[in-house]
Amino acid sequence: MIDSNSLSQNQKLVLDVLEKGTGAMSAYMILDELRDVGLRAPLQIYRALEKLILIGRVHRLESLNAFISCSHLSCEKNSVPAFVICDKCDQVEEICDDTVSLFLAGLEEKTKFKTSKSSIELHGVCDACENA
Repeated sequence: MIDSNSLSQNQKLVLDVLEKGTGAMSAYMILDELRDVGLRAPLQIYRALEKLILIGRVHRLESLNAFISCSHLSCEKNSVPAFVICDKCDQVEEICDDTVSLFLAGLEEKTKFKTSKSSIELHGVCDACENA
């Protein structure tokens, strides 16, 4: 895992916003949070996000076109995180479980297909919303 001291100032700011946030955020939502500290261009946010994703500190949620900080900093680089996303309250929970990675590795072997990228996002209703 990359130490926070090796991050650029913009990367630290973006990561801080995501870590303090209560859910997934679009790049423009992050930009709105950081305008007061001098970040004005979407490209500044996207560059920081790109690096944070590369080092495993941030995940992109494809179905939401949004980003979330990694909540399992102990996840191995080769593990595949899965996300459960509540369609009512927008709560996102990251699941880092070796069985997901093992299943996908088995699927690759069975199909003779080498994946370059995997994204698992399950949409539904969380327990709190279901029982509300």
